[in-house]
Amino acid sequence: MSHPSDRHDDHDPRIRRLLPGGTVEPRILGALHELLAEGRSVVLATVIATSRSVPRRAGAKMLFVDDGRRIGTVGGGEMEARVVEEADACLIDRNSRLVDYRLVDPSAGDPGVCGGDVTIHLELHMPPSTVLVVGCGHVGRAVVDLASWLGFHVVATDDRTEVANELGDGLPEDSDVDVRPGQLSDVLAELELGASDHVVVVTRNAQVDVVNLPHLLATNAGSIGVMGSLRRWETTRKALVESGVSEAELDRVTSPVGVEIGAETPEEIAVSILAQVVGQHRTS
Repeated sequence: MSHPSDRHDDHDPRIRRLLPGGTVEPRILGALHELLAEGRSVVLATVIATSRSVPRRAGAKMLFVDDGRRIGTVGGGEMEARVVEEADACLIDRNSRLVDYRLVDPSAGDPGVCGGDVTIHLELHMPPSTVLVVGCGHVGRAVVDLASWLGFHVVATDDRTEVANELGDGLPEDSDVDVRPGQLSDVLAELELGASDHVVVVTRNAQVDVVNLPHLLATNAGSIGVMGSLRRWETTRKALVESGVSEAELDRVTSPVGVEIGAETPEEIAVSILAQVVGQHRTS
């Protein structure tokens, strides 16, 4: 388990070696950046404090990728095996955590005999969740701007090519908003939506929603919100039920989307919608 070149001895047990002056591993941080760019979820394990004899110094890092890959080491042996279990738990419950290990007496359950103590921070990193904005009119543009500002990965689409292109042309040069003109079915064929992603439907009429919603309900999106009055939603829902969409499927849809704040302008409506999306995102 121990690596002599990495071992750190503190004769005074009261001393806890923290990150400043510890191990620096830019390779691990570079790999983390690349993995997130690939859309992977990753747990970054960092030794943040040590005392006495331990296998790795403060600052040692290791990555645990959601596809099973592991990069780097925080010490190997039984201790690292326990860190693997904690990292797997992070990926499941989507929570970071802090763990402490005493490496003294295996008979007492310690994961090692080096003689020291180790504190490891397991930090969950996830790629930005996607907000798919269906409809690039006035409200759609406001939703795109605010969702992007909030840090979501934004995909915007409209079956009216000229409307979608107008939105795209108005974005800043450094914007990472993904504008995809065309039929929604074609867009969804190349876009995978998961439980942490959200759909905001802000189209021009109920007829468009009747065409689009079956395609959206076939995804695994965490939430689907549709703009419009209660009456418009009743009309849309009735048409979808008559076309064969089940009530259970339609219960996934929130309409009217947004929290009630008396919104009137496109920007105010966007605030209302994104407030609800953020709430759903934080509690999912």
